Amino acid sequence: MSKLTSSSVIKRYANNPVLCDKDVPYPATLVFNAGITKYQGKYVMVFRNDYGNTQAEVDAGTKKPWELKTNIGLAFSDDGKKWKVEPKPCFDLSSPDGEIRRSYDPRLTVIDGRVYMCFAVDTNHGLRGGIAVTDDFKKFDVLHLTVPDNRNMVLFPEKIGGRYMRLERPFPVYSRGGKDRFDIWMSASPDMKYWGDSHLVLGVEDVPYANDKIGPAAPPIKTKKGWLTTFHAVDRDDATRGKNGWEPKWTKRYTGGIMLLDLNDPSKIVGMSKEPLIAPEAPYEASGGYRNDVIFPGGMVLEPDGEVKIYYGAADTVECLATAHVDDLIKLCTEAR
Repeated sequence: MSKLTSSSVIKRYANNPVLCDKDVPYPATLVFNAGITKYQGKYVMVFRNDYGNTQAEVDAGTKKPWELKTNIGLAFSDDGKKWKVEPKPCFDLSSPDGEIRRSYDPRLTVIDGRVYMCFAVDTNHGLRGGIAVTDDFKKFDVLHLTVPDNRNMVLFPEKIGGRYMRLERPFPVYSRGGKDRFDIWMSASPDMKYWGDSHLVLGVEDVPYANDKIGPAAPPIKTKKGWLTTFHAVDRDDATRGKNGWEPKWTKRYTGGIMLLDLNDPSKIVGMSKEPLIAPEAPYEASGGYRNDVIFPGGMVLEPDGEVKIYYGAADTVECLATAHVDDLIKLCTEAR
């Protein structure tokens, strides 16, 4: 695929990254793919922390990247830019019997005054998506775990038609030709525990800058024109990309897209930008990371003045921030119809 560039409406935070391994007061190597929301007057971040190896050890051949362990850390901020990490991780679902190996890639949504966290879970029998709820980030009650294979789940911040709604990305290799070819789906629930009435929202073939897979990114935010939501889009180039990071071979590129969904029936797309919202261009996105050329939005905060803070993992290594005005983001979607 050709060179991709970010939309002109996006402005990267000058002091990116907003969080990296050096900010964490316990073992940390890769700090990324965070969920962010505003709760009780503060910005809250739960972040994926992969730890155990350093880049020097990987480059020297003494350790391999996939030997990393994972937990979920917690940080707070007064302005959404400067973050203070809590002394220890806040969530780890690994089980004593070894069936659940790790939990990661959290996403946060506040619904009716409570914080719900979606996350991915690696098990010995497949990758599952989970939903937990908390009031204090100290105790999490797990409400739901999917069957394999499903992930990248994000919740809408209110019930629609009397039901909870989520976007998700199942990955059916067998029925999609034996390879990556994954799409964005939507499911509904009466109680956050039992989910069904599933619908396809967006197919990978409908995104011009994706040839591999797509999936949800940050949880949707509500606007007068519809539900504004980001998604991740992946293109793969095995011919010209090789060792693009720490691993022996990394040939994918992740970009962030944006679309607008109908307020009353969010399985319907009102509009979608035909170009990426954020593409990997900055040095911390495109070089020196675990997996270079990766953008993965995980949180969006709509401010009273219309500014939208978009938080994203970069190069699977650090957490970053970009901003845009909500009207410009909506225009990107509606003018592309």
